[in-house]
Amino acid sequence: MFDSAKNLINDAHKIMVVQAENPDGDSLGSSLALEELLSNLGKEVVLYCPVDIPKYLRYINGWDRVVGDFDTSADLVIIVDTAADVLLSKVLETYGARHFLETHPVLVIDHHSTEDNLSFDHTLLSVEAVASGEAIYKLATDAGWQLNKAAAEPMMIAIMSDSLGLTTPNVTPETFRIVAALTEAGASNSEIEDRRREYMKKAPEILSYKADLIKRIEYLLDGALAIVHIPWEDIQEYSDQYNPSVLVLDEMRLVEGVQLAVAIKSYPDGKLTGKLRGNLPIAEQVAGYFGGGGHAYAAGFRVYEEYDKIVSELVTATDKALKENGAQIS
Repeated sequence: MFDSAKNLINDAHKIMVVQAENPDGDSLGSSLALEELLSNLGKEVVLYCPVDIPKYLRYINGWDRVVGDFDTSADLVIIVDTAADVLLSKVLETYGARHFLETHPVLVIDHHSTEDNLSFDHTLLSVEAVASGEAIYKLATDAGWQLNKAAAEPMMIAIMSDSLGLTTPNVTPETFRIVAALTEAGASNSEIEDRRREYMKKAPEILSYKADLIKRIEYLLDGALAIVHIPWEDIQEYSDQYNPSVLVLDEMRLVEGVQLAVAIKSYPDGKLTGKLRGNLPIAEQVAGYFGGGGHAYAAGFRVYEEYDKIVSELVTATDKALKENGAQIS
């Protein structure tokens, strides 16, 4: 399974690790783990993301090594945590990036079940795992790469991030064994959590804004679907301090009767992005209706469409998904 990936890495001298335009704890942790592992092999490693790393992720040591310039001097590109063109649109729109990806070796390391639809040739390493960080651990173990604290900690962060602290249904006994091995290698989840909680602290105005967001929530499909709209003005004012979607999605999902919570952001160019969290394994299915993807319980999409039309289509897609999963909606 890992031979093609190892051969590509062995043949390269300079490697650029690419995150999509929606960096999260898994993509950033996976990138930093690869940076350490590959640097120990004597490789020159560049970490690239087409957007700034959000402030809520800056508890992750090394986030400031991620750059916003696409490096066309690399021998190999490794894309982490996505195999979807839609999540790489900012990368592909960067001058010279598409041609570079079409003419150089590209390795994709992912763990999502969403169909691989990248529009350029690549080698896909898709591992059944709770996070891309877990997939990288399995690659490192198979290759016999040295695992030290500097690699173990970001892998731990990646796994904890995508598994919501080892609580999601796709966590397996092997996941716990890997976390134990990372702990033995020097990663401390308590130290990580202390830093995360410090960065998660909110200014008083953010708490007031959260109250406003909660008041905006719409409940559709007899309360099974909860939607909140975050306009561009809110994104401009608050997102640098705290991701508005993250502020309310968990609370929405924990409302009695809600099976799917969706936060929709609007942008000036007509783009809408949706972040989905489910109590039933339907998030990926609903996101797929709009060309998105992710996990069964957490997914996302991006479209260019009128907000009201997307809400109507969300109702249709969610109703269909709920019925297919045996949920009773009156």
